[in-house]
Amino acid sequence: MARHNGTRGWYGKVVGAALGVTMLAVGASLWTAQADTAGGPAPKPATSSVKPVDVTIAHSSDQGARGVNITIDDGPDPTWTPQVLAVLKEYGVKATFCMVGTQAQAHPDLVKRVVAAGHRLCDHTVSHDTAMDKKPVAYQSQQILDAERMITEASGGVRPMYYRAPGGAFTPASRKLAASRGMRPLGWNVDTKDFELPGTEAIVATVERELPNGPTLLFHDAGGDRSQTVEALRRVLPELKQQGYSFGFPVR
Repeated sequence: MARHNGTRGWYGKVVGAALGVTMLAVGASLWTAQADTAGGPAPKPATSSVKPVDVTIAHSSDQGARGVNITIDDGPDPTWTPQVLAVLKEYGVKATFCMVGTQAQAHPDLVKRVVAAGHRLCDHTVSHDTAMDKKPVAYQSQQILDAERMITEASGGVRPMYYRAPGGAFTPASRKLAASRGMRPLGWNVDTKDFELPGTEAIVATVERELPNGPTLLFHDAGGDRSQTVEALRRVLPELKQQGYSFGFPVR
């Protein structure tokens, strides 16, 4: 998500929960495996299934010049994620869900629903620290790797395919680590500012105005009242389809 106001009240609970997460040892970077589908076997300590990806920050769509990537940050949330999923299903759109580790751990049923619906997972760190680029590399590693573990366990074995730094707080070290774990660093082109609750009309107008900047749109399904986001998606998705856009995933 975009950098704003440091840590909001909702994230105070997340940060508190994150304090209980044990720092990973160097050997933890060897942890992983990805099941092909939700409900697959639990991850096992192995590296052979992890294929490193490009370390640069992705913005493009795998659908080409007329492709659009819908990305949803900060969840899953028991109130808003199901509503977002319902709208995406209604219009036949797949999205990338950038999940906070503690939220995924708290709501594994929702993580599994996201995967079962054909959407992709993205690591959005453990505690959504938008200043993590100012923190030691060991802290950045803990935030990324612990969230990867939490999300994978919650999904039933499906690993996140991307890594999005909170507030865009990427560093060379965090991008390199994520890419080595098979998670492409993921940026955005259109920040809808839906977290500011500007109103549905304003969110839609932002998409219409800024889409020429690039295909990756940033929305949120947690961190507050997301009713405006749900309604904006209900407006934006059919409009973009009518304009000849195809919905895809960020390039890997």
